[in-house]
Amino acid sequence: MFLTVEPGRPRAVREHPKAGWLAVGTVCMGAFMGQLDASIVTLTFPALQRQFGQPLAAVSWVSLAYLLTLVGLVAAVGRVADAAGRKLVYLYGFVVFAAASAACALSPTLGALVAFRVLQAVGAAMLQSNSVALVVTSVPQHMMRAALGVQAAAQALGLALGPALGGVLVATVGWRWVFWVNVPVGVLAVAAGWFLLPRTRERTHLGRFDTPGLVLLGGSTAALLLGLSGLAGLAMPAALAVGLVAVSAIGAVAFVWRERRAPHPLVALAVLRPRPVSVGLIGALTAYLTLFAPLTLFPQVLGAHGASGLVLTALPLGFAVAALLAERALPRRWGARARGMLGALAGAGAAAALVAVPNGNLWVAAWLGVLGLGLGVFIPANNSAIMGAIPAGSSAVGGGLVNMARGLGTAFGVTVVTLSLHLAGADLGGARVALAALVAFGLVSAVAAQIGRPEAAA
Repeated sequence: MFLTVEPGRPRAVREHPKAGWLAVGTVCMGAFMGQLDASIVTLTFPALQRQFGQPLAAVSWVSLAYLLTLVGLVAAVGRVADAAGRKLVYLYGFVVFAAASAACALSPTLGALVAFRVLQAVGAAMLQSNSVALVVTSVPQHMMRAALGVQAAAQALGLALGPALGGVLVATVGWRWVFWVNVPVGVLAVAAGWFLLPRTRERTHLGRFDTPGLVLLGGSTAALLLGLSGLAGLAMPAALAVGLVAVSAIGAVAFVWRERRAPHPLVALAVLRPRPVSVGLIGALTAYLTLFAPLTLFPQVLGAHGASGLVLTALPLGFAVAALLAERALPRRWGARARGMLGALAGAGAAAALVAVPNGNLWVAAWLGVLGLGLGVFIPANNSAIMGAIPAGSSAVGGGLVNMARGLGTAFGVTVVTLSLHLAGADLGGARVALAALVAFGLVSAVAAQIGRPEAAA
């Protein structure tokens, strides 16, 4: 019975004046582990290409299969968590993620590795669909943006350690240890979550599950990413790749039609109606695309080793600094719009500087740091505005939508890089095309900040 009921916190923890921050710290462990995995895996791509004799378009599915599963499940798992209990689903997420990480480390083939990454993504969906909801329901309203900033900093710390740690592990003990590092963190997180996370106070009725909506969402996203991978070098006829992209567009239209008519929709379109939510999700997608694309690009340009890992560390390190300090450093009168504009324009400017010199270590590290600073200002303000416009009873669904946008942005970041290097050449020319695309996406984020946020702070 104890396996299906949320455990309560000890009284000493529950009544502690910092109980909310203890819960936020526990959620940060999941945020750290998820982003460590996201950034560290890209460093394995060159080693996997050599070991399995496959092109980047095939090896990239080690990330894309994970992200695709995450995108397909995160909103659905959020609905389940709102009904069954966020703490319970979150703890099981840690268990699944850690076990699947061990299976990835033991994978004998590229196909097996991709399959175990799908299982790992199931655990990640259980974590990510609840992370934002657990944060915003554990602290008072006036502390929400600061708490989300701390969570973003934990994500950035995972991202920051990933490239440096991944470069060292791949160069010394091999790519399998990239997955082994998740196991001890997962065990520690389960123990901490059991004692420090609060039980769910407000629950919603699950109702009937929208299986057709899930199939349409997952199918259209899979078709799009697979079609783009075909255009980027994955072995398939060009006509099939184009056809998959067309099927994706049809599936997206069918998904919207289904969600408008389903009695229990997978994604309640009414939640998307407020402009801070709908436009904010577009901003989240483009921002996470801009954040993750360099982690795929520069190991291909600079090589996957300890030095390139340290260069890449500048991006998430800048993100962490801004996520932690922007709340205090920027004027308190600045609302989400001003913060978002500043962060997005700084990121676009940094990407433009990288177009000029995409292969000088010091130049790349410096401007990746500026890019991280800009995104570290933009993303917490953006996420806070989204969650502030969503009712508390749907907070896990809202958190699932934010994480769905993050998953899509990450997947498209990998795909933009793969496609650019395939079409323009796996050299500096292809790198410049990819970076120019990031400039454009940074400007989209700036537009989203301008038209989607109220001027007052969230």
